[in-house]
Amino acid sequence: MNDSTDRALRLGTRRSKLALAQSGRIAEAVRELTGRPVELVEITTYGDTSREHLAQIGGTGVFVSALRDALLAGDIDFAVHSLKDLPTTQPENLALAAIPVREDPRDALIARDGLTFEQLPDGARVGTGSPRRMSQLNAWARSLGRRVETVPIRGNIDTRIGFVEKGELDAVVLAAAGLTRIGRIDEATQLLSPDVVLPAPGQGALAIECAAANADLVATLAELDDPDTRAAVTAERSLLAALEAGCSAPVGALAELSPSSRLRSSRGGPKADEQAVTELHLRGVVGSTDGSTLVQMSTTGHVPASPDDVSTPQNMGRELAAEMLAKGAAGLMGERAL
Repeated sequence: MNDSTDRALRLGTRRSKLALAQSGRIAEAVRELTGRPVELVEITTYGDTSREHLAQIGGTGVFVSALRDALLAGDIDFAVHSLKDLPTTQPENLALAAIPVREDPRDALIARDGLTFEQLPDGARVGTGSPRRMSQLNAWARSLGRRVETVPIRGNIDTRIGFVEKGELDAVVLAAAGLTRIGRIDEATQLLSPDVVLPAPGQGALAIECAAANADLVATLAELDDPDTRAAVTAERSLLAALEAGCSAPVGALAELSPSSRLRSSRGGPKADEQAVTELHLRGVVGSTDGSTLVQMSTTGHVPASPDDVSTPQNMGRELAAEMLAKGAAGLMGERAL
């Protein structure tokens, strides 16, 4: 294929409003980076057309395989995915060229009458398609001495919010990042603290993928990579992989980088130096869908000295997974067999 520098780069994307918003942002960044036009190529995936619940169709890869097929066929030059949709095993012929700066990884509640989760009435109907969210929301309600009815839902963001607007549900839980990217974050009635609801591994992060053989494009796209985000999501996804769980399993994980500021002298007196990130704190949770049992654990390690060093966050994820499995996590992941 003649890859002339003036030919438009073809960016493969799902057709949803959220996917197009995400891909549009990346397209603009690539245009600025390369000076080349970028055109969006809309691709329908199995996850978009199936009406089954994600836990039933397997979750992992259902939004990804059609995009990857288009990459390998040469129909597109690169693709943008929500990182949490990517299987944890990376194909050798495809390169995860960049993981840009992460959006807010938290979950968001959109409830009727501006309510927070703590203000929902006993027995409130809360919509989510995620066993992970169901597990933690049910556990949270139990800790408050109440219960919620978690209702499986599918559909895009507009559809899900519509369940609340029409009075069919008391609330829905969505990723804050998606709401932000389509300009609807102001409708969230509460951002859920990771102390009570851990997000999906990789939530809020995007993945830019291209053919590994296209070394020039891999190198170009790599300029959009954020090493801190990559370290964090590598730890989270390593935990998920070591638990042998797919993205439809009730697993939550969040790795956060801890800054420590140092003082340095200047002619104007002591001055705070730029914050030096030194530690990576990883939390994980696996729970039964009804929230009756949760295995929650955490670990802290050092941030990799080099962006190329993925072994440190990978080992953190594996070690935490081993500890969680020893505490009974394996018995809580029956959903993966659906």
